[in-house]
Amino acid sequence: MPTDPAPSLLEVRNVTVEFATHEGTVRAVTEVDFNLAAGETLAIVGESGSGKSQMLLSLLGLTARNGRISGSARFKGEELVGASAKRLNQIRGAEIGFVFQDPMTSLNPYLTIAQQITEPLTVHRRVDQAAAREQAIEMLQAVHITEPERRMRQYPHQLSGGMRQRVAIAMALICRPSLLIADEPTTALDVTVQAQVLALLREIRQQFGTAVILVTHDLGVIAEVADRVNVMYAGRIVETGPVDEIFYNCRHPYTQALERSIPQLDVSRLDRLVAIAGSPPSLLHVPPGCAFHPRCPYRFDPCDKKVPPLEIVAEGHSKACFYEGALDHQPQAETGMTEIA
Repeated sequence: MPTDPAPSLLEVRNVTVEFATHEGTVRAVTEVDFNLAAGETLAIVGESGSGKSQMLLSLLGLTARNGRISGSARFKGEELVGASAKRLNQIRGAEIGFVFQDPMTSLNPYLTIAQQITEPLTVHRRVDQAAAREQAIEMLQAVHITEPERRMRQYPHQLSGGMRQRVAIAMALICRPSLLIADEPTTALDVTVQAQVLALLREIRQQFGTAVILVTHDLGVIAEVADRVNVMYAGRIVETGPVDEIFYNCRHPYTQALERSIPQLDVSRLDRLVAIAGSPPSLLHVPPGCAFHPRCPYRFDPCDKKVPPLEIVAEGHSKACFYEGALDHQPQAETGMTEIA
């Protein structure tokens, strides 16, 4: 007999996040749906302000006081939306680890690395200090921090940016969570350290079986890390699919624009770096219809009137776009994108 598929680790349905401001209601996230399987790596990509971080922070109860979340987010079958602050505190750190984009602000400058990395174990797992210290040293070794015993005695300002990020990852993993959320974990790092952190995330998944949600504005960092990609624009998912499909057969003009803006290392190519024309919309005044249409070279009549639904275009691959033609058939000179010499 065929067996039922394993349930998703995280199921997000129709999640909307709004903020009440003096200027009006800001809808940061609109009707987002996605699934995450155990051990899977999902990348969420989009420009700054597209709603990536706000969506995940809201799921964990970390939204601002003026924020409101609706919809459903079930983690291991348990509803997160509307859960009590006490229950969310229990889940954060123990079941879901979070790595913030700037470890210098997420780490406490007044506490040693030992004090910070052992705290999740003593709070969530009720481990005594001696055992917590031993496990912390093992975790620092797992994230490739040299001389972990000495680093445990140091303060965040005594470590390099790359080491601080590794400490933040070790803190998020110390309780062996099922899910690790990494919010722009490579933004403040140079390219060499970026590659090391991404390799570390890949290794963590293999070693601990941890599912990973990687949030980034840079499509280039996910090619060898993610299994699937959600592309967000103005609070909505506009394309989703396996990473190879997104890179080699993208169907949404915004995804194509992000890909074209990745710098090329092949000196034999004569293409210039292409920037996306215009700016992301204000979430107070999102354009009618498809929010990307004012910047889109493929726009036509329905685009400024109706919001395109997210529809399946291939197995596991969906897009929210009315344009049905091949994106790569349009010459670069006609795309409306800005070339940078």
